[in-house]
Amino acid sequence: MEESLITQVDPQLRKILKVINGPAYTPVHQLTPAEARAQTEQFFQGPPVQVTGSQKDIFAQTPVGKIPCRLYHPQPGTRLPLLIYYHGGGWVLGNLDSAHGVAASLAARSGCAVLSVDYRLAPEHPFPAAVDDAFAALVWAAAQAEELEIDPARIAVGGDSAGGNLAAVVAFLARDAGGPPICFQLLIYPATDPGAETESMRRLGKELLLEAKDMLWFWEHYCPDPESRRDVRAAPLQVADAAGLPPAYFLLAQLDPLVDEGQAYADRLASAGNAVTCRVVPGAIHAFLGFWQVAELADQELTVLAEALAAGLA
Repeated sequence: MEESLITQVDPQLRKILKVINGPAYTPVHQLTPAEARAQTEQFFQGPPVQVTGSQKDIFAQTPVGKIPCRLYHPQPGTRLPLLIYYHGGGWVLGNLDSAHGVAASLAARSGCAVLSVDYRLAPEHPFPAAVDDAFAALVWAAAQAEELEIDPARIAVGGDSAGGNLAAVVAFLARDAGGPPICFQLLIYPATDPGAETESMRRLGKELLLEAKDMLWFWEHYCPDPESRRDVRAAPLQVADAAGLPPAYFLLAQLDPLVDEGQAYADRLASAGNAVTCRVVPGAIHAFLGFWQVAELADQELTVLAEALAAGLA
C-alpha cells in the first residue's frame, strides 16, 4: 500500500488498521464463510452499549418466513418515526448483535425508532433471499405500526455497506410496488455495483480493512450465478429509472474502495431529480462508523448521521 495512504487515515482508525493488517487477522477472502463469521465476532465486538428507552427482539411474520428483528424505541408509549436498518457484512457476515451499537446509538441520538433486520445470509441463502427479507420487513413494519408504536407515514430505510445496498434496492422496490411509502434513505458506504472496476477499488483495495479481493469473495457468495449480478436488485447503480425516489443521505469514507461506486449512485439519484446529500468523510475507512466507541471521528459522524435522520423524518 502507498505509504501516503496510511498517513491519510485518521490516527485512531490507523491503530485499528495496524491490528487488522497484523498476523492475528486473516483477510476475509482467504477464509470460509464460517471462519469469517467467527473472526468477525472475535475482532469486531465492541463494548456494551447503553440503550435509550426499550429494546425488544421480535419476529417479522412475512410471506417469505419469520425474520428476526430488534426494535429500539427511545420513547415507549409514543409513536415515533422509524428507520428500518440493514446491517453490513457483504451479505455473508453480520447479525443483530453486530449492528447493535450503531442501531442503538442512531435510535438514541435521533429520537427515532430503529428496526434492525436480521435478513438471511449467503451462501446458505444466496440472492435474492436478502432482498426478499429486506422488503418483507418493510411491508410488515408498516402494517404493524400500531403495535410497534411507530408512524407509518414516516419510515426510512438505511444500512451500511451490503445493508446500504439493500436499503437502496428496497427504496425503488417500494416505489415500483406503490408502497409502503418511504420518506428517506440513509445510505452508509453502500455497495452499488458488482462489477465495480473503479479507481477507488484499484487504489484503495488493499490493507484498508476492506480489500478488493474481499468484495469479489462477497459477490461470489451472494450471487454465485454471475448473471444474477446484472439484476438491478443486486446492482442498484444499474436501475433504469432513478426518478421519484426518497431523499437520500449518503455517508461515504474517503479511503474506502467503495467510495467511487457510492458517489456514482449519489450522482445517479441527483441527476434523476432526487434530493441528495453526500458526505465524504476525510481520513475514514470502510466500516469506520462501527468503531464509534474508540474513534472520535466515527462518534462525531454517528451524531451527524442521527441528526440527518431526524431531519429527514421530521
